[in-house]
Amino acid sequence: MAVALWYLWPLLLCSPCVLIQIPEELMEPPIITEQSPRRVVIFPTDDVSLKCEASGKPEVQFRWTRDGILFKPREELGMIVNQVPHSGSFSITGNSSNFAQSFQGTYRCFASNKLGTAMSHEIQLMAEGTPKWPKETVKPVEVEEGESVILPCHPPPSAEPLRIYWMNSKILHIKQDERVTMGQNGNLYFANVLTSDNHSDYICHAHFPGTRTIIQKEPIDLRVKATNSMMDRKPHLLFPTNSSSHLVALQGQPLILECIAEGFPTPTIKWLRPSGPMPADRVTYQNHNKTLQLLNVGEEDDGEYRCLAENSLGSDRHAYYVTVEAAPYWLHKPQSHLYGPGETARLDCQVQGRPQPEVTWRINGIPVEELGKDQKYRIHHGALVLSNLQPSDTMVTQCEARNRHGLLLANAYIYVVELPAKILTPDNETYMAVQGSTAYLLCKAFGAPVPSVQWLDREGKTVLQDERFFPYTNGTLGIRDLQTNDTGHYFCQAANDQSNVTIVANLQVKDATRIMQGPRSAIEKRGSRVMFTCQASFDPSLQHSTTWRRDALDLQELGDSDKYFIEDERLVIHSLDYSDQGNYSCVASTKLDVVESRAELLVVGSPGPVPQLELSDHHLLKQSQVRLSWSPADDHNAPIEKYDIEFEDKEMAPEKWYSLGKVPGNQTSTTLKLSPYVHYTFRVTAINKYGPGEPSPDSETVVTPEAAPEKNPVDVKGEGNETNNMVITWKPLRWMDWNAPQVQYRVQWRPQKMQGAWQEQIVSDPFLVVSNTSTFVPYEIKVQTVNSQGKGPEPQITIGYSGEDYPQASPLLEPVKALNSSTVLVRWQSVDPAQVKGHLRGYNVTYWWEGSQRKHNKRHVHKGHVVVPANATSTILGGLRPYSSYWVEVQAFNGRGLGPASGMTFNTPEGVPGHPEALHLECQSDTSLLLHWQPPLSHNGVLTGYVLSYQPLNDGSKEQLSFDLPDPELRTHNLTNLSPRLRYRFQLQATTREGPGEAIVREGGTMALSGMPDFGNISAMAGENYSVVSWVPKEGQCNFGFQIWFKALGDEKLVARLPPQYVSYNQSSYTQWDLQPDTDYEIQLLKEQVLLHQMAVKTNGTGRVRLPPAGFATEGWFIGFISAIVVLLLVLLILCFIKRSKGGKYSVKDKEDTQVDSEARPMKDETFGEYSDNEEKAFGSSQPSLNGDIKPLGSDDSLADYGGSVDVQFNEDGSFIGQYSGKKEKEVAGGNDSSGATSPINPAGTLE
Repeated sequence: MAVALWYLWPLLLCSPCVLIQIPEELMEPPIITEQSPRRVVIFPTDDVSLKCEASGKPEVQFRWTRDGILFKPREELGMIVNQVPHSGSFSITGNSSNFAQSFQGTYRCFASNKLGTAMSHEIQLMAEGTPKWPKETVKPVEVEEGESVILPCHPPPSAEPLRIYWMNSKILHIKQDERVTMGQNGNLYFANVLTSDNHSDYICHAHFPGTRTIIQKEPIDLRVKATNSMMDRKPHLLFPTNSSSHLVALQGQPLILECIAEGFPTPTIKWLRPSGPMPADRVTYQNHNKTLQLLNVGEEDDGEYRCLAENSLGSDRHAYYVTVEAAPYWLHKPQSHLYGPGETARLDCQVQGRPQPEVTWRINGIPVEELGKDQKYRIHHGALVLSNLQPSDTMVTQCEARNRHGLLLANAYIYVVELPAKILTPDNETYMAVQGSTAYLLCKAFGAPVPSVQWLDREGKTVLQDERFFPYTNGTLGIRDLQTNDTGHYFCQAANDQSNVTIVANLQVKDATRIMQGPRSAIEKRGSRVMFTCQASFDPSLQHSTTWRRDALDLQELGDSDKYFIEDERLVIHSLDYSDQGNYSCVASTKLDVVESRAELLVVGSPGPVPQLELSDHHLLKQSQVRLSWSPADDHNAPIEKYDIEFEDKEMAPEKWYSLGKVPGNQTSTTLKLSPYVHYTFRVTAINKYGPGEPSPDSETVVTPEAAPEKNPVDVKGEGNETNNMVITWKPLRWMDWNAPQVQYRVQWRPQKMQGAWQEQIVSDPFLVVSNTSTFVPYEIKVQTVNSQGKGPEPQITIGYSGEDYPQASPLLEPVKALNSSTVLVRWQSVDPAQVKGHLRGYNVTYWWEGSQRKHNKRHVHKGHVVVPANATSTILGGLRPYSSYWVEVQAFNGRGLGPASGMTFNTPEGVPGHPEALHLECQSDTSLLLHWQPPLSHNGVLTGYVLSYQPLNDGSKEQLSFDLPDPELRTHNLTNLSPRLRYRFQLQATTREGPGEAIVREGGTMALSGMPDFGNISAMAGENYSVVSWVPKEGQCNFGFQIWFKALGDEKLVARLPPQYVSYNQSSYTQWDLQPDTDYEIQLLKEQVLLHQMAVKTNGTGRVRLPPAGFATEGWFIGFISAIVVLLLVLLILCFIKRSKGGKYSVKDKEDTQVDSEARPMKDETFGEYSDNEEKAFGSSQPSLNGDIKPLGSDDSLADYGGSVDVQFNEDGSFIGQYSGKKEKEVAGGNDSSGATSPINPAGTLE
């Protein structure tokens, strides 16, 4: 039979937390299980019970003492003792004020059985009657306005804390503030009274929570005498009244300090601690700073605290000297234990407190001083020690500690028993652990005396010889730094003088889990993705898992969300946000061990919004200033570099923000310099290295006062758009510079170098037209801002000019100098400034091609344009055709337009020709090739012949054979004595007197290199009277000629015989017509009577057509005669048409202008063809003339349309910048394929 005794658990030396099976007859010392609080207050009509309950075996007996004298509740009238097992509680019934007071005192309960006596703590019973305010005569309180006054409360005393309220007769609370305050003692203090304080119903109410009653004092009549001369006075403390006081604070309890002052003006209270700073996390200020509350007082709070009352006339102070003391508290509480015979018991009782508590010992409720001298126990350093215990020494001891702040009591018993050794741990348990860890083999033994425990190996030897093995007092064997060879059986033996028992423990050492590669810390931008990897190794015999955690919480994929992706060894986080940052860890685990590798993820990005703005120093608005403060923005892990301050004017420019400047990122306030008359609404944006964040919420709106203008317009100019006027323009002031609701401009002007009076006019628009001026006359100009508050500062003088006229003179051209075959230098003399009639903007150079210097010329009408700065008198024209005639014109221009032109003709020297066209190679034999070519499109002079060069490619030789072909009309050349095994590179160049031009290159070899002709992909298809033979030329096959012969099969008399046709191999197809329907043909491919390929085809149709007998209509002479007649008729028709077209009247010039051949058209990407015989055709009449009407500068048809490539950026006032820059889309690139160099000065000015 066994019983589970929970109360024996803490007694076990070997296993304090394991259920023990002991004999049923074992007894139990008494233990107090429930008792009343240390202080019990009885109020009238309350039923009161003093509790005392205890457990024990045999059943315990209870007795009580009151004030140290035996008290028998059963014998007292009105008391009822509980008739419940294990209880000695009793109740007081029929309570009344006088009845309860007769039982006041200090009670203590004792619970005893044959093993000892347990004792309760002291229980103080207090009786309190119904609270009543003592009768008193309340006299009116008279005080002069401005003086201080104290209205007393003095409530009846109570054992429980009271709540005090000051109210009037209407049950309304008296309003309290810095001037009127209720103290901790319940009195109402007035720092100074006002006539509004004059009331006759100031009533103090006291709330007694214990009796659940509220009583009130007689109303106090406060009479305030008005005065016309309230005297200011410095502060004086009403409470405390002296200059210093000493207080004792209990450790762990709150400390309340109070200072209430009077004075006029009303003083303010400050608290200081000279010995150091106030503990900000535990201190609070209440009652308008008059009360300081310090929570959870500790020893470090010892020292001086000062309150300081101040007003404009002076100050008063009080010093609190606080001493922190403590009620007794446990350092080591004595514990009950189970002992065996012969053992020694030591019960420690260590307490602390301020002042140091006094410790006393009792045995079975009797002070040790009252016991006889017993050699078995002694008190050593506060501990009770008993040696050589026997079963008769079983007892209950009490340790009691007290000082002036409280009392502590602990019951602990010594239970001496005899029990055989028993091991509570199951036998043959298997323990598993991993290498390097510590294994714990349990051997929880029980017995009295306490059995000795030892661990043995298979051979019966102790295992403690290895320093890695260490025992615990509860019998457990620990093995640190486990190794594989530690696997095996271990034996635990427990023995006392009663018995000896043994169990076996089996240990298996597994491979430790290791993370080979863990996640690495990362810093990633918001919106990006991050991937963590984790590679771990496990013991193959153990089930394992790898999980991911974030901030120690398991991380799971979120349903349909693609935020997290977890797969085996990878964790991928998409669309990173700032909420994703934290510590991520990979956890590799088995049932035996867990390893974790952590990485920190920081998400960076632009800052968060500035949370709050505050405007202060509004009085500075008169000086157009205000102070702006803000709370720091979240930097999102990248330091804030600066704050951008912007403003909006909702009246003048709503929803448009302007920057006021930037301040450093460590600054959170600034004084802003503002403009007058602007409705400012501010916002602040934080900026870090990732860019600006979101702006802050808008601030309140402030308006600066109006003021006279502080700025005048800029970019003042005077230019005429007619020859007799001057338009004065300026950049208008921004609205934020107006300084008033409206603004105007005062414009003044007068001729330069004339000290006469200024002419002026006030306008609202940003321009003024001055009429009836002379042409191109300088003027002094001033523009000043004006508003309703006054004028702006004195403006600066700007020089402007009246309108310009066209230049009256043309530049004088000098002879053109040829730099090479495609580049010339054009020079001229500058125009007399007096003839410019305005600002000389530059020179416009126009040129065009007139024809070639060869015998047969063409004309070309495309014109090139170059705009030259005014300070230059020359330009280089590049990209010209060699061996050609050009016309060039130069014109000066100003802001009005172009002046007259001067021009001349110049010739370009001969150049080298372009590359020959269409070089083809045709195989003749195994040692010869026939070359075909076409002459170059661009002769660039007179062709003198060709240069042919060739060299073998695959024999390692770099020797190149070259020879001249002096006939310019030559189109073919046959090369012989070529190697049949080699491939050659052929290079052909045309030549003029300037030398050879660009080469055309081809590669190839002879027939032998190409091999037999390949017609493997040849096919034939037929219609009714035709057939198409097609093939795919073999790559690298030499081109050659061969014959195709269609030969009808069957009756040759019925089918006309067709002659063989010559075909080129590269042609890839051939169509044969004039075939008979429904006829079989044999197709033969022949080269020099050698059959290359043979195939058959049959035409479609229903049958053959019988040929008629031959007549004269099929004879050749008849066909030639008819053809001659047709040609003669066509010639006659052409002559009649020419005769008719000459009947109209027109000028010779118009006739010439209308005759434009194909070469006179503007060319794009195509190259020039061969020159025809009539190269002297005139320009078409549709071409515009530069001498025609030119619109004024600034119109749609400005000089910019001429497409010059030079930007004119040379004007001293900047007004002409960009007006004459060329339009790239109107330029036409050179298309003559000339090898001549283009001009480095004007690469785009090419003439086609």
